[in-house]
Amino acid sequence: MQSKLVIGTSSSALFNLEASDRIFRESGLKGYSEYQREHEDTPLEPGDAFPLVKKLLHINSLLGQDDRIEVILLSRNTADTGLRIFKSIEHHGLPIVRAAFTGGAAPFRYMQPFSCQLFLSTNANDVIEALANGIAAASILPVPKNFQPTDTLHFAFDGDAVLFSDEAERIYQEKGLAAFASSERDAANEPLSGGPFKPFLSELHQLQSELPKEINPIRTALVTARAAPSHERVIKTLRSWHIRLDESLFLGGMNKAEFLQAYGADVFFDDQAEHCKSASTLVPAGHVPHGVTNQ
Repeated sequence: MQSKLVIGTSSSALFNLEASDRIFRESGLKGYSEYQREHEDTPLEPGDAFPLVKKLLHINSLLGQDDRIEVILLSRNTADTGLRIFKSIEHHGLPIVRAAFTGGAAPFRYMQPFSCQLFLSTNANDVIEALANGIAAASILPVPKNFQPTDTLHFAFDGDAVLFSDEAERIYQEKGLAAFASSERDAANEPLSGGPFKPFLSELHQLQSELPKEINPIRTALVTARAAPSHERVIKTLRSWHIRLDESLFLGGMNKAEFLQAYGADVFFDDQAEHCKSASTLVPAGHVPHGVTNQ
């Protein structure tokens, strides 16, 4: 069976809904519904996840396939108030045809039936629920205004609690850096368990293998605060998963933002909110509220 990468996005991540949200806060559901109907034919402006979604869907044309990558809209709107969103999708030429409008209910119930491997949203509670149900998910932060994406799609991932489990991070948080380094050195030959983004990275790796090497529209990078000697366990873990990353940055605690800018990250996924906030001054970032640092 042909592999397929399925990504779910909330309407608030795909489009800029600041004005709509303000109407909802000021006038309630009735005022919001009336506002959306009145502006039904006014296209919404792109949101923070829009550039990433557009670049992902473009890869289908490089593969000569219509649906190797599919984006699903998961919205808390009703179909009635959400009609403007679908009209905006059509206006911007996005090949998004499937959606779930939940009328205010949590959207995670439909992620597994849709086979979503990644969920992007601005609603932190929806992201937490998706992660709790085994789906990679992130809260998208506002994109820097001067960000200039390239033709190549650059994914960047933190290691512990994102690609890997938080088992090593727990030792660091509970016992400190020296104990963490000692533990990782002793366990260098024991692969780390997978974190919430392992399946998504695995699917990206498969997708890369299907693309002609001369095109190479996707690059992946590990950007971690780890340094020698704790790097060895990470490398051997990825080797045991049969996953190759294009770049690996072991920064030893240095600020990640400028390295991510130099890499050209289209999105950086990290479990620590402060790292995401710092990174988002220069590149798009997604907070993954998973693991010990988020408890």
